[in-house]
Amino acid sequence: MAKELEYKAKEAFLDDDFALAVDYYSEAINLDPNNSLLFADRAQAHIKLQNFTEAVSDANKAIQLSPSLAKAYLRKGTACIKLEEYHTAKVALQTGASFAPDDSRFTKLIQDCDRYIAEETNDFASTLLPTTPAGNGSRLIDTSIETTKETERDSFVPQINEVATSRPKFRHEYYQRPEEVVVTIFAKGIPADNIVVDFGEQIMSVTIAVPGQEPYRYQQRLFGKIIPDRCRVVVLSTKVEIRLAKAEALNWTSLEYSKDVLPQKINTQTSQPERPTYPSSKPRTKDWDKLEALMKKEEKEERLDGDAALNKLFRDIYQNADEDMRRAMSKSFLESNGTVLSTDWKEVGSKKVESSPPQGLELKKWEY
Repeated sequence: MAKELEYKAKEAFLDDDFALAVDYYSEAINLDPNNSLLFADRAQAHIKLQNFTEAVSDANKAIQLSPSLAKAYLRKGTACIKLEEYHTAKVALQTGASFAPDDSRFTKLIQDCDRYIAEETNDFASTLLPTTPAGNGSRLIDTSIETTKETERDSFVPQINEVATSRPKFRHEYYQRPEEVVVTIFAKGIPADNIVVDFGEQIMSVTIAVPGQEPYRYQQRLFGKIIPDRCRVVVLSTKVEIRLAKAEALNWTSLEYSKDVLPQKINTQTSQPERPTYPSSKPRTKDWDKLEALMKKEEKEERLDGDAALNKLFRDIYQNADEDMRRAMSKSFLESNGTVLSTDWKEVGSKKVESSPPQGLELKKWEY
């Protein structure tokens, strides 16, 4: 049955009905979920529909099932180029070229990546966003990405079709810090093995397998670039937390990319807070911080006599003591009715401290 659906998908692809091809490939994948060729071919249909994030997800799945499948790397590289993720595309294409050294398409697309990376580097010196060629606002490149002569044409003609998206099963939100963006997907009770998250230069793809239901997929081109190797995923009992490491300290005004919004750099320099000023009708204001410091200095250097000096001594000892010394002082003072003050917890901690009045004085209990 899966073979019949695959044959129908290829026929639909040849008839330029790419949406129908995706549907047939999806049905075939449900019957044969470990067939890497089905994922690679569906990725190509997604590329024709300009569903580039879905194409990357399918290509990653095909690579996971068959790490030496050259055309899966070709699909991933092509989709990433369209998403302007040139570094990710170049890595995928170089890996695919190692499995198909005689395929000239890899060489040409790698050269395209090098050219776009150089342009992006030069453009970034004058603007935060890479510029695009004049005209339609996007880069159009020659993407010769045919798999076999039976299933694809010689030239790549983008097709613009409206594809209905399914309602997401899980709510998500995000917040950011200067160095990272934290995305939270409220998926409760999902095992970690059922969650797959892929990262690119500026893409995040999340797939959550839900038993008895269609898989949840969240695939977006992100507002800014990230560092995939430093991104982390934490699966909790009530949610999935995805930490995206920013490639640059930019303020993300949204989670998804928008060509109409210019990113703004975050000022990470911390300035020294100004001292508070107090209103005064006098022409010469007083430095209250200086007065406070002076009073503390005078209190510290003050010389006391008699009981005041003794109380200050005990207070200083208590303030500078550790926890055991404080416990010993409190216990000995209370149990001895103020006649004994010990700082040795080992001595007084295991027994009751008896009263010890000064010589010539007699201890009397207060009757009440």
